[in-house]
Amino acid sequence: MCGGKQVGMTPIVAASALSITLLVQVTFAQTSRVLPDSEIRKILVDRIDKYQQSVGIVVGVIEPEGRRLIAYGRLDQGDQRPLNGDTVFEIGSNTKVFTSLLLAEMVQRGEVALTDPLGKYLPAEIKVPERGGRKITLLDLSTHTSGLPRDPPNLNPKDPTNPFAEYSVEQLYEFLSTYQLTRDIGSLYEYSNVGVALLGHALTRRAGMDYESLVQARITSPLAMGSTRISLTSEMKTRIAVGHGYYKMSPVPNMDMAVYAPAGALRSTANDLLTFLGANLGYTATPLANAIAAMLKVRRPIPHSPAETALAWGVVTLSGVEVISHNGGTIGTVSFIGFDPKARVGVVVLSNRGAGVGVSDIGIHLLNPKLPLLSGNALKPPKERQEITVDPKLLDGFVGRYRFSRDDRLTVTREGGHLYVQRTGELKTEVYPESARDYFAKLYDEQVTFKTDGQGRATELIHYEDGSTRRAKRID
Repeated sequence: MCGGKQVGMTPIVAASALSITLLVQVTFAQTSRVLPDSEIRKILVDRIDKYQQSVGIVVGVIEPEGRRLIAYGRLDQGDQRPLNGDTVFEIGSNTKVFTSLLLAEMVQRGEVALTDPLGKYLPAEIKVPERGGRKITLLDLSTHTSGLPRDPPNLNPKDPTNPFAEYSVEQLYEFLSTYQLTRDIGSLYEYSNVGVALLGHALTRRAGMDYESLVQARITSPLAMGSTRISLTSEMKTRIAVGHGYYKMSPVPNMDMAVYAPAGALRSTANDLLTFLGANLGYTATPLANAIAAMLKVRRPIPHSPAETALAWGVVTLSGVEVISHNGGTIGTVSFIGFDPKARVGVVVLSNRGAGVGVSDIGIHLLNPKLPLLSGNALKPPKERQEITVDPKLLDGFVGRYRFSRDDRLTVTREGGHLYVQRTGELKTEVYPESARDYFAKLYDEQVTFKTDGQGRATELIHYEDGSTRRAKRID
């Protein structure tokens, strides 16, 4: 995910208040390996009506038999218009696939090389961190093996609902010039938003145009993807899905990415993304064919996982089925794009609610039916929480640093009457009291319970995030 906590996020809605749209663009052939529309619709109804995981979800499938679209839900809780294949969503980190396709395309043109050092395309005075005499290359950035962190330490947003809007090129350069790598370049996969932001920044400097113009010139215009942009036209604004945060599914604003655009700024539709997958599956003749193929020729391992990373794409073979995919998320949306090259099947899933369980399991299940959907406790509706008022002085006993493991910590800070937590590699998040010791986030599925001594000073905490539970001891 890109936007939101991981950048990569409730009230009960009655079924009768939701609109259903079922668009079938071709006759569905019974020989399709992908579930029939009726079964996909049941999945969406459960996610929205039973488990309250979204306001609306669109699924698109492209296969040898043609395209089909299944949509359930609506643009916003107060907007009865149904979703369809032309509904516009923020696609978050799926933007990274487009950035790496730009890289592959520029390599095909001879404009850059995968082995070029990042510094070659930055101002001469900018210092890029090195380690062991090795320089960070464009390939390292695309495969998340540069050694750079998920996000830079100097990313301190004023507005947590729009955390990247004010992050500037100057701050990006300041980060680069001061950061010290903690591992050898190319040695280990670590997902890095800032790494892809730097990759896109380097490519735009080489091409002499801004990121959106470069994507339009090299990718979306050749593929006739007219609804894939960063800056929305007035007409696109009328069909954009309103994003919803985790707490009570409250509407959240669209995100602005500025210099972070290559990591997560694109907006798109299911129809456009099916066109993109069609190009990857060979259904559409395109001058991008060689670049698309080149993206999968480089593979690097992902630790503790059967998956590998290609240029942006994740690649995994399970139960004899190879799936190539990526997911994305902002504070208000989650998305999935993926395909099975052997069966020539592609799937898009778009949801207008961030955090929570997401939709990747739906996309993976449609591509490989042997892999089950999430079930049970993983899909429990969000718990209703009630914010209370506490004495701000109470918060002083919680402030400090807590260790999960050697490289994973949680920092707790207080600003006036507000308490914030920040896990290593994640954005700072405000948490709100539901008791004197229990606190919850509103933008994400995250809670903290403090264990205190007789003086009210926390000695450890229990951290809950997206269904996982971890304990951390105070270390200062």
